[in-house]
Amino acid sequence: MRTVGLCGLGAVMMIALGAPAYAADAAKGKELFTAQCGICHQVGPSAANLVGPQLNGIVGRKAASVADYAMYSAGMKKLGADGFTWTDEHLDKWIADPKAMIADSPMALTFAGVPDAAARADIIAYLKAPQ
Repeated sequence: MRTVGLCGLGAVMMIALGAPAYAADAAKGKELFTAQCGICHQVGPSAANLVGPQLNGIVGRKAASVADYAMYSAGMKKLGADGFTWTDEHLDKWIADPKAMIADSPMALTFAGVPDAAARADIIAYLKAPQ
């Protein structure tokens, strides 16, 4: 009987741990994006390239692929040439610590990253939301 109880507890814990602990909030992500990313990037119908490229449709897009943006670093161009595509996971890693992915990129040199996983999830939710 004790074995059955332990197995049941284990199953409940696996379900609880497997479920997302945080539901991403695109509205909160917009606020975070504006405060932390908006100085270099834009999103939306009238988005333009600034210091960094506009980020419309970033999820699913190949790295270094905004045609009218000419300031990609050598490392970012190499990622694009190698077929690297921006997924939620790749964006999360990049936003957390750009220096860990491409140490010589302008973003890595000027942006320390967003250490909070929930904040990164919110930002990514905003980037994925219809603009």
